Amino acid sequence: MMLKDILSKISHINANEKRTISEEYSELVFLNKDIEELCKIFASIFGEPEKKQGEKPSKEILRLTKDYGGVWQDQTLFKKADTQNTVIAMLWPWQDNMHTTLKMAAIKNT
Repeated sequence: MMLKDILSKISHINANEKRTISEEYSELVFLNKDIEELCKIFASIFGEPEKKQGEKPSKEILRLTKDYGGVWQDQTLFKKADTQNTVIAMLWPWQDNMHTTLKMAAIKNT
């Protein structure tokens, strides 16, 4: 699975800000009104979240997400692995209750 494929599936949702877009890492900001739709799309790609908002992250999840800022209890993590890489998508809600940062990474399996 490639990040560009995921980005194409969510391209109809207007990103408030596009911070970084590359083959290995993408970071965009969305309005909270669009998060439900994003989560539905992610569920169709990744399945249910690996860590739902409100759940405490496991040590394995913290290790996996460390290089991308980690994932905290109030954040959501989707994850899918294949033979070559593990793709993660993290939703970081802002304190303003209006925005959420989406961080996606393709991590090569070792």
